Amino acid sequence: MSRIPAAKRRRLSPPDSEDSASHSSKSQKLNGTTETKFYSHAAQWNLEQDYEQRPRKLKTKKMETSRLPIKTSEGWVEQEPAPEPEADEEDGNSFLESDGGEEEEEEMEDVEEEKPKISQRQQIIEAKEELARLAGLINEDPEEHVGSLRALAQIAASDNITVRKLALATQLAIYKDIIPGYRIRPLSDEDIKSKLSKEVRRLRNFEQALVTGYQDYIRHLAKLARGNKAESPQEIGSQVTVAISCACNLLLAVPHFNFRGELLKILVDKLSRKGIDTDFVKCRETLETLFENDEDGNASLDTVTMLTKMIKARSYNMDESVLNTFLHLRLLSEFSFKGSQNSIDKPSEQLTSGKKPKEKREFRTKKQRKLLKERKVIEKEMKEADATVSHEERDRMQAETLKMVFVTYFRILKARSPKLMGAVLEGLARYAHLINQDFFGDILEALKDLIAHAEAANGTDPGEEGADAEEEDVPRNATRESLLCVITAFALLQGQDGSTAATTLNLDLNYFITHLYRTLYPVSLNTDIEFSVKSLHLPDPHALDSSAKTPATNKVNVQTTTVLLLRSLSSVLLPPTALRAVPPVRLAAFCKQLLTASLQLPEKSCIAMLGLMSNVTKIHGRKISALWNSEERKGDGVFDPLRGEVEGSNPFASTVWEGEILRHHFCPVVREAVGGIEKNVLDAR
Repeated sequence: MSRIPAAKRRRLSPPDSEDSASHSSKSQKLNGTTETKFYSHAAQWNLEQDYEQRPRKLKTKKMETSRLPIKTSEGWVEQEPAPEPEADEEDGNSFLESDGGEEEEEEMEDVEEEKPKISQRQQIIEAKEELARLAGLINEDPEEHVGSLRALAQIAASDNITVRKLALATQLAIYKDIIPGYRIRPLSDEDIKSKLSKEVRRLRNFEQALVTGYQDYIRHLAKLARGNKAESPQEIGSQVTVAISCACNLLLAVPHFNFRGELLKILVDKLSRKGIDTDFVKCRETLETLFENDEDGNASLDTVTMLTKMIKARSYNMDESVLNTFLHLRLLSEFSFKGSQNSIDKPSEQLTSGKKPKEKREFRTKKQRKLLKERKVIEKEMKEADATVSHEERDRMQAETLKMVFVTYFRILKARSPKLMGAVLEGLARYAHLINQDFFGDILEALKDLIAHAEAANGTDPGEEGADAEEEDVPRNATRESLLCVITAFALLQGQDGSTAATTLNLDLNYFITHLYRTLYPVSLNTDIEFSVKSLHLPDPHALDSSAKTPATNKVNVQTTTVLLLRSLSSVLLPPTALRAVPPVRLAAFCKQLLTASLQLPEKSCIAMLGLMSNVTKIHGRKISALWNSEERKGDGVFDPLRGEVEGSNPFASTVWEGEILRHHFCPVVREAVGGIEKNVLDAR
C-alpha cells in the first residue's frame, strides 16, 4: 500500500536565522553533489598526457633552417632562420586570459618604445669606444673610410658636453694626420665633366669629402668659440677654451691648407675683446709662433691684414700686446740682408753658378752629357712639384706685410692713442732700418707733436706727472712718452746711413736733444724711476681719495724710466761711428747735468748713470777734461743749469764738484765708478 505524501506548508514570514541556515545547507548539498561528480571521474584522468600536449615556448639554442649558406670574403656563413609568428594557442587555452589582455599589451609596447636611460659615465665610455673605432678606421685607410668623418661630426653634436669635447679633440687629431701637404682647389665644371681613371677619381672624391668635413668642423669651432647663451657660464667657458685650443693647434699644424682665414678670424675675434684671460694669451702666442715659423710670408700677410682691420674697427681700443706681435715677424731679420734699395746682395752660390772656365771643365762623353741634361730637367720638375717659394715671391709678400705694419703705426700716431703709443714708438724704433727715408720727415714731425703735447700736459715741469693726465679718459705718462720719442727719432737716423740721411733730408734733431736736456733734473727727482708700468704700485692709505689712479694704469712701455733715460742719453752722447762728431759743449753740458742728477738717483740708477759716464769719458775724455781742472776754464761767465738750452748753459764755466761728494757714497760700487771716471779723464789728457 503506497503512502500518500503530506501536503507542504508554506511559511509566510520565516525568521532570518532559519532562512540563512536552510540556504547554507542547500548550497552545501549542491557543492557536495558537484564535487562528488567531479572526483568520480578522477580514475579516467591522464594528467601527464594533458600537460605534455599543452602548447608552450621552448628555449632552443638554434632553430633549424632550410636556407643555403652564403659565401663571403671570410668564408661560408650560414643564414639565420626567418622569424616565425608565435602561435596563439597558448593565449587561447590559457585560463588566465581576461578582457584586459589587450590593454596590457599596449602598455608593454609603450614601455618598449621608451629609450633606456643611460648614465653620463656610461655615455662617455661608449663615446670613447666609438671615437677610438672611427679614428682607427680613418687612420688605417683614409680614402676608404672618409665617410667616418660625418659620424664624428654627429658625435660632436651630442648633448653631453664631455662627449662633445672629446669628439672635438678627436677630430683635431684626425685632421692633423690626414690633411695633405698641399692646398685643395675647388673643382671647375671642366674638371667635373672630364674623364678620369679609377685611382684619380677615388683620390678626388676623398679630397672633396675631406674639404667638406673640414669646413663643417671649422664652422662648428667658430660657433662654439662665440659661446651659447642658453648654457651655463661654466659650460660655455669650457667649450670656448676647447674650441679656441683646437683652432690654435690647427693653425700651427696646417697653415697652408684651406680655410686658413676662418681659423684666423676665430683668433682675431678673441684678441679684439677687452678681457685678458688664458684664451687671449693662447691666441696671441699662436700668432707670434705663426709669424716666426712662416717661411713664404703668405700666412703672415693674411694675419697682419686682419689685425690691421680689427684695430681700425676697434678705434685703437685694445691691449698693446696685440700690437707687439708685429715684432715677431721674420721680415725684421730677413729684410736686413737685402743690402740697399738699389741693389740686392745675392748669395755666393748664385755668383759662382755661371759657366766654369774652360780649363776647369770636366771631360764628359756624349752619353754622360745627355744623362746630365735629363737629370737637370728632372730636378727642375721636382722643385716645381715641391712648390718651393722663390726669393722674389717671398720678398713681395714681406714687402706687403711691412706696408700694412707701417700703415697701422702711422694711423695710431695720428690718432694719438695713449694705450698704444708706447708699443708704436717701440715698434718704429725696431723697424727703423726698414723705413724709407722719404717718410722720415713726417715721422719726426709726429714725434715733435707728441713731445709738445707731453710738455703741455705736464705744464712747466716736464717730469711732473698726474695733474692733467688724470683729467683724460685714459691716463698718460708724458715723461715716458717723450723719452720714447727721443729714442725713436735717433733710431730712425741710426738705422740708415746717417751721414747721407742728415745731408739729403736736412734732419735736425736739436729739438729732441734740447727736450732731453731739460728733462734730466725732473726725471732724477721721480720716485718711481726704477719702476715700470707693470710693477706693483700700492695705493697710498693716507690719500684722501683711495680710488685715485695709480701709475700702474699708465701703460706706455714695460721698461723702467731709468732704462729709457739711458737709451736716450746713449743715442745723444754715444752715436754710431758715422755720427760720432758730438760738439764739446753738448758733451760738457750733459756730463755736468748727469753728475748733478746722480746725487738724487737711487743706488741702482746711480750706478747705471755713472757707467754711462765712464763710457763717455773713455771715448770723449779729451773734449771734456777741462771740467775736472779748475785752472783750465775755456769759458767766461757763470754756469746756468736751468737755462733750458744746451749751448746757452755755459758748462765750461764750472767744475764737476759732484765727484767729491760721490766719493763718500755709501755704496762701494758708486765710489769705484767715480774713480774710474777720473782715471779715464787723466788718461785722455
